[in-house]
Amino acid sequence: MFGLISAQTQPQAGGGIDIMTILLFAMLGVFVFMMFRRNKKTQQQQSQLQSKFAPGVEVMTSFGLYGRIVEIDEDENKVLLELSPGNTATVHRQAVTKIVEPVVAAEEPTVVPDDASSLTIDKAGSDAPVSEAPRVETPEETLRRLNNEGKKDS
Repeated sequence: MFGLISAQTQPQAGGGIDIMTILLFAMLGVFVFMMFRRNKKTQQQQSQLQSKFAPGVEVMTSFGLYGRIVEIDEDENKVLLELSPGNTATVHRQAVTKIVEPVVAAEEPTVVPDDASSLTIDKAGSDAPVSEAPRVETPEETLRRLNNEGKKDS
């Protein structure tokens, strides 16, 4: 009857390296290179940040705690933060991840009118102040108006 035929490949005589193996090692090399590069960049940023630490600087920790540096213990890598007047916390130096810059106020001062009449506008939309107080709608008038608006839509 029919016999099973199997194709067997003969091993290469030279024992050469195929293109897939070369590609695999190249990708692995690129991955390792990118990993080391990222770690080096992160370490440089962290050391640059820690060089700016001094008492009185506003900082934020990696877990979202804001405070002002009171004291830095170089030997034990600890930072004493004042969270609010009288409340302090000791954290590891590497837990402080960001220096908080003070918010700059707007350059233009806010103009506050002397009287409330300049805060209202008339129904036409002009900026002229309204001389009389606006009419207040009663609850019954409000219900009637809302019911009529609902009927217009349908």
